[in-house]
Formats: sequence, structure tokens, C-alpha cells
Amino acid sequence: MGLTPSQVKQIREELVTCKNPLFFFHDDPDGLCSFLLLYKYIREGYGVVVKSVPRVDEKFLRKVQEYQPDKVFILDIAIVDQYFIDQVKVPIIWIDHHEPLDRNKVKYFNPRIKNPKDNFPATYLCHQITEKDLWIAMAGCIGDWFVPDFYNEFVKAYPKLIDKKTKNPPEILFGTELGKLSRIMSFILKGKTGEVMKCVKIMTRIGDPYEILEQKTPRGKFIYHRYEKMNEKYERLLKTAIKEASKDKLLVFTYSEKEMSFTGDLANELLYRYPNKIIVAGREKGDEIRMSLRASRALLPPILQKALLHVSGYGGGHEHACGACVKKDDFKEFLEILRKETG
Repeated sequence: MGLTPSQVKQIREELVTCKNPLFFFHDDPDGLCSFLLLYKYIREGYGVVVKSVPRVDEKFLRKVQEYQPDKVFILDIAIVDQYFIDQVKVPIIWIDHHEPLDRNKVKYFNPRIKNPKDNFPATYLCHQITEKDLWIAMAGCIGDWFVPDFYNEFVKAYPKLIDKKTKNPPEILFGTELGKLSRIMSFILKGKTGEVMKCVKIMTRIGDPYEILEQKTPRGKFIYHRYEKMNEKYERLLKTAIKEASKDKLLVFTYSEKEMSFTGDLANELLYRYPNKIIVAGREKGDEIRMSLRASRALLPPILQKALLHVSGYGGGHEHACGACVKKDDFKEFLEILRKETG
């Protein structure tokens, strides 16, 4: 179900009654597409991508002070600190689908509050609100490995992007033009924040997916060329990661912070290629390993939380997709606990 009709109405009213909204969104296809849907609905405001860790804390207060919004929208962000909420003196509308948190003085919309299994991507929730830009909504949902109930409608509208017989999320993501579009949206969020925000601004002006996929316009060409540049770096890492596959039930791949962060993308594709394994794709950052974990046949959150009890770190996420960060010195022990907890 996602949002209730009354919640949809409430959020629409919040959107249409603001003049200068500020949007914080996660740096993945679900976050970006959520932002694009709401921004294109009202054509007002400014977006801020939340990179590295899906958390809005006190360091983002300077963005609020800089842009002086009349409302703040937070999209697809797992954690929002109460201190941030307390310091912001305008209404905050938070739309999310991660594990619910208890916060005060915020208008919090998360279907999992009433039903923990009601896990719809933020893009799906935002499409309920706008009922527009079907291609953006599909790209965001597939990026989160979710096939929405408007799938058949999309197939009829964009038959060149997908075969109606393909309904498995990883097959869509790695075997169709729709999946390529979703990966493009992921890859343009890589790199320096200034370059990322230039791409985001251009995306707000893209009218249809063929502008990008067929490079029909200068702005479509810009986005596609940016994707190609990032994809070269990604393919090099993927090739190395594949070499790490063995009979071990864990496929562990870590790489240097000198490379861009592709942990989520790598973990997704490695799971697609090795569906029976538990995937750990990590990037070194200072004295930490920041990682993405994936599994198709194990529930990750309880396993992850047990592992984190014995090491210095944090993490969480969905049933089959989690993020975590542990100290380098603890990484070996962390992996040993994962192996033990997964039988």
C-alpha cells in the first residue's frame, strides 16, 4: 500500500504551499528519483545530496542557514538526528522506508511504522504523491530491487526499455535498458559534490529517458558521458572483485579509498552473479572499512547486529541489503562472526 490517501493529501499540501523548499536526499537512485519526482512536481527549491552515510546531522545545518528554506524535505535517509530537527525552525517533512525511528517535531512518513514488512522504496512513495514521471519512478524502484504495481503501465509506455516478460529485479537491473538508466542515475552521483550537483541540476531538466539513453540532446549527452567515465572505473573494480569469488559462502572484496565509492553497486551486481553467496563489498576510508552487504537467502539485519556487538562500528538496513562501517583492525573478526552467524 505505501502511503495512505490521507498521507498523500497531506504531503501534497505541504509541497504546493511552500515557495522555497530544501530537499535532502540519499546518494543512490532511490534518493535521487525521490527528489526529482517532488522537485518536478512543484518546480521550486534546491536539492542537497547526502553522501557517504545516510544520515542528516548537525553538519547539514549550514545548508539550512545558507538557503533559508520555508520547509525542509528529507528523502530516503535512514537517520535524522534529533539535534538537527530541534535546530531547524521550519517544518520538516521526512519520507523514508528504513527501520522507523522515534523523533519529535517532524512530520514523519514511513509505512513501516504500522507494518514492518511494508517496505516500499521512497521513490514509490513519492510517485504516489506526484503520479507523474513514470520513467523516473521506475528507475528509482528498480534501483532498490523493487518491482512496483505500475510495472505493466510502464512497459506499455516505454516498450523499448524492457521486455514485459522480465519481472525479476536483478534481471531488470543488469539486463535491460531500464536497468541501465537506473545505473546511470547511480553513477552520476559519484565523485566530487560540485560535479554531482551539476548532474542533478541537469536531471531536473531531462524530459524523457531517451534524451539520455539515445543521447538526443546536449544535456542527455552530458549525463551519458559522465556515466561512461564512471563506468570505466566501476568495470575495473568489478573485474577485480569477481576474481575474489571462491567456494567460500562469503564473497569479500575491499579496495582503497583512492578509488570512488561503488560499494553498493558492486554488492548488487556481485549478488546478481553469485546469488547463493553473502556479499561484502568494502572501501577503506581512513582507519575504517565502509561496506555494503547483500544476501538473497539470509536476513541480514539480525546477523549484522550480532557481529557489531563484538567490534567497533555501526550499520543497518533492509532484510537483504545493509550498510556497515567497522574499524580496519576489527574487520577480520567482523567477517568471522558473519561466517559463524550464517551457518
